[in-house]
Amino acid sequence: MKKFLLIAMLFGVMSAKAQTSIEQEQAAQIAQLQEEVADLKKRGTAWDKITKALPKVSGYTQVRYDYKDGDGGSSTFQLRRVRLSLDGNISPTLDYKLQLELTSPKIVDAYFSYKPLAGLKVRVGQYKVPFSIENTDYGPTKLELIDYSLAISYLVGNSEAADKKDGANGRDIGIKLYGDLFDKVLSYDLGVFNGAGINCKDNNKSKDVVGRIMVRPVDGLVISGSYLWSEGGKNYITRNRWAAGVCYDKGAVMARSEWIGGNTDNVKSDGFYATAGYRFCKNFMVIARYEQFCFDDDNRDAMTQENYTAGLAWQPVKHFKLQLNYVYEDYIQGKGHNNVLQVQAAAMF
Repeated sequence: MKKFLLIAMLFGVMSAKAQTSIEQEQAAQIAQLQEEVADLKKRGTAWDKITKALPKVSGYTQVRYDYKDGDGGSSTFQLRRVRLSLDGNISPTLDYKLQLELTSPKIVDAYFSYKPLAGLKVRVGQYKVPFSIENTDYGPTKLELIDYSLAISYLVGNSEAADKKDGANGRDIGIKLYGDLFDKVLSYDLGVFNGAGINCKDNNKSKDVVGRIMVRPVDGLVISGSYLWSEGGKNYITRNRWAAGVCYDKGAVMARSEWIGGNTDNVKSDGFYATAGYRFCKNFMVIARYEQFCFDDDNRDAMTQENYTAGLAWQPVKHFKLQLNYVYEDYIQGKGHNNVLQVQAAAMF
């Protein structure tokens, strides 16, 4: 009996020692794993900081085909835009953007934005002048139709062919204060610009002054008013602009209309557009637009053009968009009309 008890005691001691050894080994393994996890977290945090500091790379390419009938008509493919953008955050309150156009190489956007408060932000560099709704809020990949309206193209100068008289192109170099107030119900922009266009020094001592107010009384609805005062060129040519517009864009329904007037070297012009669209599903939209533009108010009957546009926009995947537009161009006072067919494909990344 004594031998049995002695053996049992020895067995118990050995078992306890073995259990203690196993527990110590497991504790050492757990500690090692914890160290490895902490090291991985540390590396992940460092990598996150590096990736956050790197610029985000994006861009798009738009290829289009245009057909216009009648005398002086055309049939052509065109590499419309090839854009490459780099943007990022230097700090929680400071960001930047650089956008290049590669079809005819040039810098399109290059600016810094300082955002200490939601209601008070500062942007310095080259970017779109804060004028009208369509000019700033509907970029080429978001715009429902292929071309901007005549009023936008000629009086804001969004396209390269627009506003040929003074060379404006919708972007300029300058500084603006902007911000959102009352939980984004009210937004404002107030800027000072060269008035000479992109990638150019000012060619006189005058500066363009631009102001815009945007009110959002309900979700999806924007009401806007804009004004631009300008003296352009070495001869200080008057080039003033004013605009008023309303836009509703939420869910399946989109409706937008703006009136824009201008005075360029004593030539008064004005125009308006009304665009409406319906999204039958997430990636398919039907759009229509009526617009009228008067190139010279002193001879309105002979210098007015009306366009009627019908379009389809299909975006089967996030990074590809296909658009089809038919435009009926009507020139008042017997100057005839044109039928225009446009197809555009855009690839985005």
